[in-house]
Amino acid sequence: MIDSTLRVLRTDIAGLPMEWVGFEEAARLHSLEQILYPMGSVLYTVHGGINACSGQQSTLALHSIICTAGRSRAHLKRLPSYTPPLNNITLFRRDANLCLYCGGHFRSSDLSRDHIEPVSRGGSDSWQNVVTACKRCNHHKGNNTLQEAGMQLLAVPFVPTHAEYIYLSGKRILADQMKFLLAHFPRNSPLHERVGGEI
Repeated sequence: MIDSTLRVLRTDIAGLPMEWVGFEEAARLHSLEQILYPMGSVLYTVHGGINACSGQQSTLALHSIICTAGRSRAHLKRLPSYTPPLNNITLFRRDANLCLYCGGHFRSSDLSRDHIEPVSRGGSDSWQNVVTACKRCNHHKGNNTLQEAGMQLLAVPFVPTHAEYIYLSGKRILADQMKFLLAHFPRNSPLHERVGGEI
């Protein structure tokens, strides 16, 4: 039985992480001969039809990481101006589901996005100006600056690279996928310590 929560990590021809794909898309890429080579462990074995001459059923092994052919736009994601899209799921994961004001660990449903410099006062809705906050701290801070609210940040917010964003957007990441992504993180990435502990 196929576990649809496990995703395949797709890379471009240069081996740079691009996106997560389901087993159906991985099988489609294989049938289109777009997979240059597989990496990692076998995630799924898909069974096909039975050959009329040999009586053998065809099978297709789908690996946890696939390097795909074709021109990709992944090189654009390495440019200094590239910024991955901001959403609460990846934001909360960037901040390890910690409130960056009180340090408490919370479920995602008990967290909110807080703007360090309030939007109504000229602050932007960007990775550098948002942190994960528990609802209590967010309410306490309100429309104030950190100084006005008498609050301090426990960590400096950062903009994830594309490889970091792929990690942050993954739901169930296998050890070989984690190791692969980690190799593409910048050396000074705050995620190194956390990801290293998950392998």
